[in-house]
Amino acid sequence: MQSDWCVEILWLESVDSTQSLLIKGLKDNSFQAPILLGSTLQTCGKGSRGNSWVSEKGNLFVSLAVFRSSLPDDLPLESSSIYCAMILKQLLEECGSNVWIKWPNDFYVGDKKIGGVITNIVGDTLVCGIGINLCYAPLGFEVLDIEIDAPTLSKGFSLALEKFPTWKQIFSKFRLEFDKSRSYLTHTGNKAIELENAILLEDGSLECNGQRIFSLR
Repeated sequence: MQSDWCVEILWLESVDSTQSLLIKGLKDNSFQAPILLGSTLQTCGKGSRGNSWVSEKGNLFVSLAVFRSSLPDDLPLESSSIYCAMILKQLLEECGSNVWIKWPNDFYVGDKKIGGVITNIVGDTLVCGIGINLCYAPLGFEVLDIEIDAPTLSKGFSLALEKFPTWKQIFSKFRLEFDKSRSYLTHTGNKAIELENAILLEDGSLECNGQRIFSLR
């Protein structure tokens, strides 16, 4: 695992998608990992399964690229979204939030979604995109239950990730709150699957009705 860690933080006023821009920049070498790209406004955010992420100015829109060699040796790449989500969740808890993670990549407060994580592999880097409703939420969603601005939270996340806890450490905490996910659905392809009787496996995947499902987000 790579030990040196110095994240470049770039903040924009407006962007269509931090995830799309960062991936493009990594591919054409205009950006180099490790780097965090954030924006005050995002006009065409990316959600799970190709959905858009509707949001407003002041919410959290960031994407972070890290070398795969920096990640813990025991981290299953298919569960990178769980890993990144849990690191940010623990940071928010330290700030007084009651946020929790619905398998595999959604931030919830109570029974309402407030955000999510998507991850992509680009060459030798992992790109983690995060969106959280800090001050505005569309109908059916909720905002974070504490006050914190996007730049402060972004910097805190990059510092928390610097510690690179092992997957075993992260998974032991995620396992404890997985039961909160059981009253919800997840999706594989276009199929909705109930999590009520799902078995959470050690690599972060689920066994549902004899089928193994990875987060892959």
